[in-house]
Amino acid sequence: MFNIGDKVVYPMHGAGTIEAIEEKEMLGSTEDYYIIKMPVGEMKLMVPTSKVENVGIREVSNKSVSDKVFDILEKPKDPYVHDGNWSKRYNVNVEKIKSGDILEVAEVVRELSHRHMERGLSIGEKKMLNTAKDILLSEMVLSQNESHDELDAKIEEAIQDSFNNGQTNNFEQT
Repeated sequence: MFNIGDKVVYPMHGAGTIEAIEEKEMLGSTEDYYIIKMPVGEMKLMVPTSKVENVGIREVSNKSVSDKVFDILEKPKDPYVHDGNWSKRYNVNVEKIKSGDILEVAEVVRELSHRHMERGLSIGEKKMLNTAKDILLSEMVLSQNESHDELDAKIEEAIQDSFNNGQTNNFEQT
């Protein structure tokens, strides 16, 4: 059970803060709902307290876990990952984002960012990259106590550095 003020992650939407717990009547039955304010997009979600486990809502990662995000972002792209067809790559990435695991979302951001720098992305993958990055940023803002802009710049720098290092390593191997 969560309390007002708790910072939580809602997979596929990102992190937010429980602003209220309200009793609502819907379709003839009364139930308690968490009202979650999402900082990205100023969206508010209503989640039945009884469905928290099914939905996969969890506490925001602590700082040490979110620090590991940069370890993932700084790794070069795995040349054997996601080189298959578009639909397989898309489905793998959707599953990672749905997991709600910040480290898996970071992998999606890294892989799609590198692919974008190499050859561009389809409209669907560009949207997925933006969604994954928003989810990643929303949780990191709450766990790192840094601004959205500061973290966005750090993430972009880590991705660019890992891309450049990967390009250098590939060049040296040929």
